[in-house]
Amino acid sequence: MVEDCDKAIDATTAELFDREANVFASEVLFQLDTFQEMAEAEAFEVWTPVRLAKKFNASNYSAIRQYVSKSDRICAVVVLNKPVLEEGFGFRATLRRPIQSKLFTETFGQYAWKDAYSPSDDLGAFIPIGKQRSSGKRNLALIDLNGVRHECIGESFFTGHQVFVLIHAVKTLTAKRVFLSLVQ
Repeated sequence: MVEDCDKAIDATTAELFDREANVFASEVLFQLDTFQEMAEAEAFEVWTPVRLAKKFNASNYSAIRQYVSKSDRICAVVVLNKPVLEEGFGFRATLRRPIQSKLFTETFGQYAWKDAYSPSDDLGAFIPIGKQRSSGKRNLALIDLNGVRHECIGESFFTGHQVFVLIHAVKTLTAKRVFLSLVQ
C-alpha cells in the first residue's frame, strides 16, 4: 500500500521527469549528433540505422526511431506488431506507433495511419512474408495536406517481433555531402 503525502510529486510531474530522463539517455547513447552525422554519410535506407545500431550498442527500434525523428528529410517509419495469420486476409499487422520526421509532419500533418494492415493495403504490401526480413524498395504515393501527390519509396525490415516500414519522399533523397578543401 502506498500513501500520498505532501512530499510526493504528482503523476504528471513524474511522467515529465521520466520523459526527460529518457531523452537524456537517448542523447548519451547516440552521442548527441554523432549517430545522425554517421547516418547522413550513408545511403538513406532502412539498413543504415540497423547497421549503426550495432556500432552504438542500441536496439534496432531505438536506432530507427532516432534515424527518422532527427532526419532533415521527409520520412516516417511505421512500426507494426508481428503479423498474425488470419483466414481470408492472409495476415494482419496492428500499428504499434508511427514516427514522423519534422518535415514529414509539416508536409503531411499527423498522418492518418490505419490501426491494422493486411496484404491488400498499400502499406501492408511492404510486410515481409515467410522467412523474408525485408520487402526491398518499392514505390508508394502519399497525398499531403494540400492534396498534392508525393512519390515516395518504402521498404521494410522485420526483426521477428515487429515490422518497420520506412517511407521517404523521393524529392528529399539527394545526397548531402560537403567537401572541404584546405588551401594553404
